[in-house]
Amino acid sequence: MPRVETLRETSAVSSGRASPTLRNERLHKRRLWWLPRFGAGIVNDVRSRLPWYKSDWTDAWNYRVVPATALIFFANVLPGIAFSLDLIETTQQYGVAEVLISSFMAAFIFSLFAAQPLTIAGVTGPITVFNKTIYDITQNTPGAPNYLQFVGWVYLWSAILHWITAILNWCNFLKYVTLFSCDTFGFYVSWVYLQYGVQVLTRQLQSRPPNTEGGLVAIILAILMLVTSFLFQKLSETTYFHRHVRRFFADYGMPISLIATSGMAYWGRFNIADPVTLPVGGAFQAANGREWLVKFWQLDGKWVGIAFPFGVILWILFFFDHNVSSLIAQGSQFPLRKPPGFHYDFFLLGITTFIAGLIGVPAPNGLIPQAPIHTTSLRVMGRPFKDRDEEEHSHSGLQTRSTSRAGILDEKSALDTASLDPQLEVPVGVVEQRVSNLVQGALCLVLLTGPFLHVLNLIPRGVLAGLFWFMGADALQGNGITLKILYFLRDKALTPRDEPLRKVRKSRILLFVVVQLVGFGATFAITQTLAAIGFPVVILLLVPLRAIVVPRLPFTDEELAILDGPTASPFTMESVGGSL
Repeated sequence: MPRVETLRETSAVSSGRASPTLRNERLHKRRLWWLPRFGAGIVNDVRSRLPWYKSDWTDAWNYRVVPATALIFFANVLPGIAFSLDLIETTQQYGVAEVLISSFMAAFIFSLFAAQPLTIAGVTGPITVFNKTIYDITQNTPGAPNYLQFVGWVYLWSAILHWITAILNWCNFLKYVTLFSCDTFGFYVSWVYLQYGVQVLTRQLQSRPPNTEGGLVAIILAILMLVTSFLFQKLSETTYFHRHVRRFFADYGMPISLIATSGMAYWGRFNIADPVTLPVGGAFQAANGREWLVKFWQLDGKWVGIAFPFGVILWILFFFDHNVSSLIAQGSQFPLRKPPGFHYDFFLLGITTFIAGLIGVPAPNGLIPQAPIHTTSLRVMGRPFKDRDEEEHSHSGLQTRSTSRAGILDEKSALDTASLDPQLEVPVGVVEQRVSNLVQGALCLVLLTGPFLHVLNLIPRGVLAGLFWFMGADALQGNGITLKILYFLRDKALTPRDEPLRKVRKSRILLFVVVQLVGFGATFAITQTLAAIGFPVVILLLVPLRAIVVPRLPFTDEELAILDGPTASPFTMESVGGSL
């Protein structure tokens, strides 16, 4: 096919003008692209997204970018630092500066060059568990290698596998990833957040010398942070106050709670207890005063080979974790209109992984639940359209079209729901841009300056524990496993008649949930042992479990269609050859 025609087709599909026949032809071709054409997925992602690059910056002239930037900055940086506390204190090879540099690098590269700038990448729990496990394994052996040099080789091997994956179009296998896998993994991540919140507090109670009063104050601050954040969130969902006030609560409730709760630690008798705060080093200084460049090429050849299987495990983790984060951030509940690009972004992730090993920082990747939180904060809310073909939303300045992209069924459903209550606001668009990700990354760099490091040092760890609890509990609220469990507890008389789960036998709902909980339990259990290095393999096994085992269980096709489904809309899944 001539290049001009391909570009014309890409433009037509991206703008929503392609005919169903053309869509089906291109979808069929994409399903076969990973077989004969190396790099075809990357090329297609670039061609699809490039026409939108200018609008990615001009569309940022919207108020929604301001609260989204503030929210994701606090939700990304502080949990990343708190996740790394155990790694920092155990290995003595990383510091707060390494976490901030990693977050900045990921935000800079993905906001400027990625095809999916809404996906937030940074330091999260799984990579800190991975790095700490490497330390426990390698440093307790005779003739232990230089830790950062060994990790540098692990990251290099993983980066090479990232690039091979993108070039061979293996991201097309994401079509097998459904809500079953995403909900199970999201459920696991949520409980990891809750667990880390507890660990932050217990670590203070077990400190030497003991600081019981500080530990008790930390518990109070954690509860206060949790309750205040949920109070703002619930107020934003009520009918109290003007809608702009409720929106303010939703946008800034969590940052306000964090700042106010941190201030409480220095009030009255709380201040006397001297609660433990975040550790910081010098401005732009690496841990222990080392050089930023890690000379990993000086590692003994024996350890270079040993690093390869660790690189494979890291590749498995990032293949699932990053891509699932991208899928959830572009879920079918969001009225997006710009095309995605999984192959190209995974190639970029290989670059960030390599750079992380080169400068000795934890490797960043897509974050759950931060990525969907980012997209949610960028939603433009409005009342139902009078004209479904096109109407300009006066508050946002955006134009949305009911035929602008796939996911029309979700928009139609929202409109039908809103028609029952003309005052109810529904998502009518998302501010798809690159500025919020870039700015929150730049703020990470600002934190590395002396004055702001002092401010960072004032944040009590108990507040971070409460932030972990809030984000974990908030993610659990909308998780598919939680919703199915709550369905069993709901009064049948008060259950809406149009609830889809009514069409599924309760025994089958229970069976489906049990299978998911088994996957969650296996993943969570292995991370509590020395075998935690292998937990990415368990996570990846969720995909064949759903594709091969679950269909053999006594479910009807209709029941499986209700219990499970694609994570993202057909428009988003086109980048990986469609969905099952």
